[in-house]
This record gives sequence, C-alpha cells and structure tokens, in this order.
Amino acid sequence: MPWLVGHEHRYGATDESHRRCRAVSGGTAGTLARTEGAAEPDIDGLVGEYVLDREEHLNAPGIVVRPDEVQTVLSHLKREAGYDHCSCVTAQQYEDRYETIYHLKQYDDPTDELSVVVPTSVDDPWSESAAPVYETANWHEREAFDLVGIDYGDHPDPRRILLPRTWQGHPLSLDYDQDQPQVVPLEEHANPLRDDEREQDTLFLNIGPHHPSTHGVLHVKTVLDGETVADVDPDIGFIHRCEEQMCQNGSYRHQIMPYPDRWDWASAGLLNEWAYARAAEDMADIEVPEYAQVIRTMGAELCRIASHMLAIATYALDVFGEFTAVFQYGIRDREKALGLLEQLTGQRMMFNYFRLGGVAWDLPDPREAFFADVRETLATLPPALEEYHDLLTSNEIFQLRCVDTGHLDPEVAREYGCTGPVARGSGVDYDLRRDDPYGYYDELDWEVVTRDGCDNFARVLVRLQEVEESAKIIEQCVDVLEAWPEEDRTIQSNVPRTLKPEADTEVYRAVEGAKGELGIYMRSDGTDEPARFKIRSPCFSNLSALPAMAEGEYVPDLVASLGSLDTIMGEVDR
Repeated sequence: MPWLVGHEHRYGATDESHRRCRAVSGGTAGTLARTEGAAEPDIDGLVGEYVLDREEHLNAPGIVVRPDEVQTVLSHLKREAGYDHCSCVTAQQYEDRYETIYHLKQYDDPTDELSVVVPTSVDDPWSESAAPVYETANWHEREAFDLVGIDYGDHPDPRRILLPRTWQGHPLSLDYDQDQPQVVPLEEHANPLRDDEREQDTLFLNIGPHHPSTHGVLHVKTVLDGETVADVDPDIGFIHRCEEQMCQNGSYRHQIMPYPDRWDWASAGLLNEWAYARAAEDMADIEVPEYAQVIRTMGAELCRIASHMLAIATYALDVFGEFTAVFQYGIRDREKALGLLEQLTGQRMMFNYFRLGGVAWDLPDPREAFFADVRETLATLPPALEEYHDLLTSNEIFQLRCVDTGHLDPEVAREYGCTGPVARGSGVDYDLRRDDPYGYYDELDWEVVTRDGCDNFARVLVRLQEVEESAKIIEQCVDVLEAWPEEDRTIQSNVPRTLKPEADTEVYRAVEGAKGELGIYMRSDGTDEPARFKIRSPCFSNLSALPAMAEGEYVPDLVASLGSLDTIMGEVDR
C-alpha cells in the first residue's frame, strides 16, 4: 500500500495484515455498511481520505486508519458524525501486528455503531492516544498498554493501571514469559503537588485500599489543600484476577458462562451472564426462544433490584457512618430478591443459570407457588420504598451530605463514558434495554429513569425509582409466563455441543447491567475458544470520573461521591 512506503516499521500495517480486511469489505471503494434502521452519517465524506481499509464486525462496520491519524479521525467522527460515546477500547496482538479498536456509539442512538481499527507494528507498537478526544480513553489506553503493550503517544498519563509500575512485560502479549520473576519494591508515596505554589498547605492522604468506604480494595491517593480536595488519583488493580485471559482459555459452549457471575458479584450475576450470552449468541447466530427471553428478563430485573438494594444500604453506611435502619432494611429487601433467585437458579449469588440459546431449566415447580412468592415480594416494595424516602432521602443530614456534592455535568459524564444510574443521575437519557432492545424489554411497559440533579442525591433517587420500574417489568413477566401454553415452553434452542465460529469473526455486544453498559468484545480464531475476550466494565469508566466529581470539595464529599458510583472492584479490575 502506498502509505506504507518508508513507514512499515513505524506504523506497522503490512499488505498481509490488511488482506482479511480487503477480502471482507471488497477494498477501499464503496460505502460503509450501517446497522439496519440507524441513521447514516456521511462517514466517507468526513474521514474517507484517512480510511485505509474496511472491516465488517458483526455489530458494526469497521474502518482501518493510520496510527498517526487517530485523533484527527476520531475528532471528525465525534464532532461531525455524532459518535460521542467511546464505549470500549480493545487492544490485541496478532502474529504480524498489534491492533487497537475504538468501539464508538452515539448516546442518542447506541445502535449506530462504528469500529475504528488502528493497526501498528510488532516491532514498534506505537499509536496516537485518543484521550484528547475522548476522556474515557485515558484509562482504557492505560489498560491496553499495561496488558497488551501498545504505546500511546501524547497520552496524558502513560502509567500502568492494573499492574504495579515495576511489572516486567505485558501479560496479554504473545511473547509474555509467565515464569519470569517480578520484584515490586515498596516506594514512598510522592505528592503530585510537590512543585505547586501551595506546597506548604498540602497534605497527602491515603484512603484505602482497606477501608469500608472504598467499597473494596481501592486505593484513592488524595492531596488536600487545607480541607479541600486538590487532587484525586484512584489506584486500582488490587483484585485483578485475569478474567479476560481465563475466558480466552475456556470454550464458548460450557466453560465461560460461570465466570461472569464473578465480575459484579453484588447480586448482578444474571445481568453479567446476559452480556456474554448476547455476544456469543450473535457470534454463533443462535436464536433464543421467546419463552426463555421472558425468563431471562424477569431474572435480570430481580438481580437489578438486589444490586440496587445493596447499593442503597451500603451508601447509608457511607453517609451516616454507622449501621442504621436503612442498611438493615436494604439487606432485608435484597434478601427477598435473592430468595426468589435461589428458587429460580439454585444459587444465591454465583447463579450460572443462563445457557447459550436460553436458560438451564424451567421455572421451579409448583409454578403457582413461585409466582405467588414473586407477587408477594413485589407487594412489599412500595411500602419499603416509602421507608427509604422517610429515613434516607428526606433526612436532613443525608441531604446536606448529598445535595450539590459530587457534581457531574452531563457533558462530563459523556466524556468519561459514564453509563447506568451514574449517567442517568446527570440527565443522560441512555439505557440499552430501551435504546438497543434485547430480551423481552421492548414488549413491556416501563420507563427509563433520569434525574437532572447531577449530584450524589440524584444518583440515589435514580436507583430507588429504578427499583419501582424493575418491579413493573417483573410483574408483567409473571403475567406473561402464567399464561404461556405448556406445550410451547421451550427453554433452549438447539445449540451444537461444540461451537467454532468462523475465524476472524468479531463482535461487541452490551447489555444494561446494574451499574451501566456491560459489554463484551470477542474475536474468533476458528477454534472452540475465543482468540480475544475483552470485558467493558461500566464501573471502570464510571470510577474514572471520580476526580472530576471530587476535586474542589471536602473529604466527606469525596467519600459520598465514591459511594454514589456504586463500584464493584472485582468488575473494575476483572
């Protein structure tokens, strides 16, 4: 290719590295395929001069661009084509190149998707950083460097993020030596503001990693200027468990599904399982029976209620600082949802209930007793929610701690890729259950909850109201399941025992998890195990926005802001 002359080593895409792209797309001529029903921005008119090749991923068309033109291309796509949501960044290594994929969406229409593919050489894996265009790419690219080894030029903070700074090698690179020793010396903490004119008034404060208000093993490096938070640096990676690599070593059909329950372990297991199921079912072209879709929808919303109840309960601890009635009530109501999930799946947390093509088994017998238990539990929610409003949201101390603290403007939320209640608490009307329908959601009557407060208080209100909406969804699912003819209760489609999707098939699919957009990117190499498995954690992007929320406020406000994000560190670190 002409653009490679004299630059093969620096930019690294050889003719062979794009052979597959041309074979799929038919060359650089022609227009990009679009998602059916979506508006079609003039991609060729905006960035056609930068497009080297085309790829066709299952969820979205892909354009291949030079690694030294990333910022130019992404700027055009964001500002002129409306791709304002960089939902995920995937990095991977082939035999002949490294590759970064920026999964772009629109907050107003997440079905309008585009993959920007950036290849670079094996000898010198360098690419421009997308962080100046999408703030959320800051953390994602740090992870890509940390685990895969791509160097992002002009990155504002080019540090490892999950592994210690002194770590040797990149674990997801093909030449990584798993047996090499790792020496991690204990170093003195440095004050990020040591050269600031306020040096005499600053104090470096470690919050965590072992502290109840960090909601897990999270280390928040904090610099105080007097009593004001001047700098916040969330330090993650303390519970990194190599989930992506374990999934890459498991078979699609049987061995991957138990892992998602362990990402967001706070009762959200079925929501996590659905993220993997949706991606794998698209990749393998598997249809899910409608009856199983109803069961999935009901179970997922029970998980959402359980997760939100735990979030409200622990947030009361964060704000009040003691075991109050709100915490006990939250655990009580979470237990009710978990009891129903135990009847349905046989487990209280690590459910492993979804199967590719459906669910593991039908509703428990006797069905009438199960339906009665569900309705009885739902009937307890309205008075329970009234209690939360009496004891929590109308409490003067709670309001003083939460109203107008942890401010997150909608524009800033989009920049950081925030989703779920964090984004909807800032008025961002984005919910994949409605905007990219799956399961049985588009057949039911429910509303997406948003609030314009943009503060910690608004995020609490969103979660409480979402519990009401989840209850409405579950009740309608029960009505549908009660009336479903016995002879048509198909719980699984006919799925081959061994799945081997066609080589080089690529897909990114997401669901609306309890914390926000939970997405999975997978690439097939023709075997029964994925060649690349990438988890897009909503907590990961939401947590990256903490400095924007907390800087300029006080330490108690920082604690309230962190709790309002409802992060689960097992999902952040994966």
